[in-house]
Amino acid sequence: MRKKVTTRSFQKFKETGKKITMMTAYDYSTAKLLDEAGIDSILVGDSLGNVILGYEDTIYVTMEDMIHHIRAVAKGAKNPLIIGDMPYLSYHGDVNEAVRNAGRLIQEGHAQAVKLEGGREILDVVNALVRAKIPVVGHIGLTPQSVNQMGGYLIQGKKAEDAQRLLEDAKLLDEAGVFALVIECVPKQVAEKITEEVKCPTIGIGAGNVTDGQVLVSNDAFGTYSDKSPSFVRVFGNVGEVIKNSTKSFIEAVEKGEFPNDKESFHIGEQEAEEWCKLYGEQNSNK
Repeated sequence: MRKKVTTRSFQKFKETGKKITMMTAYDYSTAKLLDEAGIDSILVGDSLGNVILGYEDTIYVTMEDMIHHIRAVAKGAKNPLIIGDMPYLSYHGDVNEAVRNAGRLIQEGHAQAVKLEGGREILDVVNALVRAKIPVVGHIGLTPQSVNQMGGYLIQGKKAEDAQRLLEDAKLLDEAGVFALVIECVPKQVAEKITEEVKCPTIGIGAGNVTDGQVLVSNDAFGTYSDKSPSFVRVFGNVGEVIKNSTKSFIEAVEKGEFPNDKESFHIGEQEAEEWCKLYGEQNSNK
């Protein structure tokens, strides 16, 4: 029987060299399948704005969206550590409001930790959440909620001064008490140095295989989202093609009258059928 993965498990994984596995999920059924497959952690990411809700960016995702989807995932996955993204503007203003919003993801959504994007500029929020006993995952490098400020989905840390700033941000977040750190779209060498320098586990996405673990958007990994395909994504199973082909088969079977077949239909008993015929006949004869 699998043990429940916790924040303490993450630290143990780093110490023992066990790579941490993380995928996104946004619904009960997918979460249940990921759990049964043995995933360590499920991130209910604000990427749901792109792959589930059809938005161009994640910035349109609301607290209500996140709570709704986290709650569904929490019902389906019992063993993985469930992390909920704090959406755009839910932690960028008043610190007390940030704590309340994070608390809602825990209390109403049943997340076991929250994730925030940013470095030194969000340290006050991270400190407040840690004081409130809310487990926090940091997120540096490409931060999708800042895509407008960054000027697009660009690799971060390619210049020496930018790489150094990322390393400093990672250390500051580590010291502030994040129990894990997502590093997105940075050069492999930068991710490796950060992983060496911080105590908390690092989770890479587009950061090479040198981090303590990896995360992927499940819709990318399963080939069910085709609007964008980052170069760091690998399709591990083309479920999208399976869905399309299954749908085509359904359409064909319905149009040919082959679905449902006799075994897939319900039937009235022979005696009841005879009785019904009598009732039907009597009713029609009285018209």
